[in-house]
Amino acid sequence: MKNEDISMNRNELVQFLKKPCAEFTREDIIRFIEAKGISMLNFRYVAEDGKLKSLNFVPFNRDHLESILTAGERVDGSSLFSFVESGSSDLYVIPRYRTAFLNPFTEHPTLEILCSFYGNDGKPLESSPEYILRKAYSRFTKKTGFKMKAFGELEYYINSFHEELYPLTDQKGYHQSGPFAKFEDLRIEALRFCANAGCKIKYGHSEVGSFSKDGEDFEQHEIEFLPVEMDEAVDQLLIAKWILRNLGNQYGVEVSFAPKITVGKAGSGMHIHMMLEKDGENQMVENGKLSRTAKKMIAGILDLSKSLTAFGNTIPTSYLRLVPHQEAPTSICWGDRNRSVLIRVPLGWNGAMNMIKDANPADKNVFHDMPSKQTVELRSPDGSADIYKLFAGLVVATEHGLEMDNGLERAEELYVDFDIFKEKEKSKRKTLESLPASCWESAECLVAQRSYFEKDGVFPEGVIDNVVSTLKAFDDKGLSERLYNRNDEISKLVRQFIHCS
Repeated sequence: MKNEDISMNRNELVQFLKKPCAEFTREDIIRFIEAKGISMLNFRYVAEDGKLKSLNFVPFNRDHLESILTAGERVDGSSLFSFVESGSSDLYVIPRYRTAFLNPFTEHPTLEILCSFYGNDGKPLESSPEYILRKAYSRFTKKTGFKMKAFGELEYYINSFHEELYPLTDQKGYHQSGPFAKFEDLRIEALRFCANAGCKIKYGHSEVGSFSKDGEDFEQHEIEFLPVEMDEAVDQLLIAKWILRNLGNQYGVEVSFAPKITVGKAGSGMHIHMMLEKDGENQMVENGKLSRTAKKMIAGILDLSKSLTAFGNTIPTSYLRLVPHQEAPTSICWGDRNRSVLIRVPLGWNGAMNMIKDANPADKNVFHDMPSKQTVELRSPDGSADIYKLFAGLVVATEHGLEMDNGLERAEELYVDFDIFKEKEKSKRKTLESLPASCWESAECLVAQRSYFEKDGVFPEGVIDNVVSTLKAFDDKGLSERLYNRNDEISKLVRQFIHCS
C-alpha cells in the first residue's frame, strides 16, 4: 500500500499500523490496543437472522488479550442457528484480524472485530454462512482463475414524525439536498463511520422514495460501495446496516431496509453489482463491448435466478416489491441501462477522457485512460437477503455460467433492448419466464435447482433444507392476490417485517 493510500484510508488502524487491513496480525491488533488505550473489545458475528451479534470483552492484562485474540471464545450455537442441537451446541468464534475497526458509538475506546464460526473439531463450521461463501469462492478462483468482485446498493427508509417545514414531495426524493432531504446529515455521518470502519464507499444520496402518511415522514436514501472481493463485499453491507441502525437510534428515528414500506410507493432493493478480474484487469469488456465472459456470467445468474431469490428475497413483503411498473424486475431477462430487467448492464464510462476534456477545456493536462469500471447489476435482491448465502449463490451461478455449453446462446435469447412493461412489448414479455411471486414459490425453485448449490458440499444439504422450510413456513403462496386492495392487512404485514435482516 502506497503512503498516499494509507493517508487517505479512514480506518484508524490502517493509518496507525501503516499497512493494509489484509496484512493485520495479532501483534498489530495488540500494539494498536495498547497504544490507543482501548478498554473494550467486541466480537461480532452473523447468526441465522442475518444481524450482527456481539460478545464483549474487557481485557485486564496482555495475557488475557492474547488469549482472546488467539483462541477466541465459546458460544451457544443452538441459540444462534436452528440447525445446531442444544445437546452439542458449543461453537467457537474466532476473530478475523483484517476486519478490526473502532466503534464510533461508544463513550470509551472500543475495538470491533468480525468473527468466523468453528466446530468442536477445530474446523470451520460447514453450515456457517460465512464459510459457505468461503467454500464457494475458493472453488471458483481455483477452477476459473478469476477474481470475482462485487458491491451492494444499500437502500433504506428513515421514518420520522412529520414536519411541515420543507415538506417531502411524493416520490420525488432522488438526489434531493437538505433541507428538502431532512436526513442528509444522518447519511453523511453514516458514510464517514463506514469509511472509518474500512468500507470502501462509492457515494451516498437520497433516493426516489419520499412521502408523508398518517403524521409520519418516510424518506429513502442509498449508500453505494466500491467493488471488492466477495467476502469483503459482505462485510461492507453488514457493517453499514449496523451503523445505520445505531445512528437511527441516536437520532430517534427508525431506519428500515425492508423491501416494502407501503402500497404504491417505491420499495427498497439491494442491487448487487459484479465483475470478474484476471491479473488485475476487468474482464467484463473486450474491444469496447461487453465481453463473452460477462455474457456467460449473466447467463449463469439468469439460469439460477429463480432459486437465488431464496437467499436474496427472504420475507413475504419481498414479493410485494417484485411487481410490474415499480422499477423492480419480474421477468428473467437482461439489457443495457434498462431498469425493468433482472440484470442491467450500467454505463461503463467508455469515452470518459473525452467527456472530462469537454467539460474542462481550460485544463491542458493529459488525461490517461482509466481501467474499465464495467459491472453487471442484479436488481432482484432486497434488504431481507441472507447476504452470505446470496453472495455464495452468485459465485456458484457465475461459475455455472462460465461452464454452460450454451451460455452465449442463452444470453442472446434473454437479451431485451426495451422496457418490457410497455404494452407494445406484451408478446415478447410472454416468452420470458418470471421470478417467483412468493417465499413458497422461491423455496420450490430452490428445491428444483439445489444440486447446483450442493455440489462439492458448498451448501450442505441441511442448510438448503433449512432455507426451504423457513420460506415455506410463511405459507404465502398467492399472497399478493389475497391482499389485493386490502391496505390495512398489507400495513400489518409490512410492520411485521420492518426490521428484516
